[in-house]
Amino acid sequence: MTGLTHKLAPDRSKINLQDRMELHYWLKHFRLSQEELQRAIDKVGNSAAAVRKELAV
Repeated sequence: MTGLTHKLAPDRSKINLQDRMELHYWLKHFRLSQEELQRAIDKVGNSAAAVRKELAV
C-alpha cells in the first residue's frame, strides 16, 4: 500500500507552530496573536497543558 497518504489527527497535547492549520486552531483557541503564543511557548515549552497553565485559560 505504498503511495497512499494517511494524515493523522494532530496531537492536541503539543502545540506545533510549523503547521499552519494547527497554528490557526491554537490562536483561535487561546484568543492570542501569534507573537503572544510564541512568547508563552518560549517560556514554558510546547505542551498545551503548560501553555494553558501559563495563560490561566
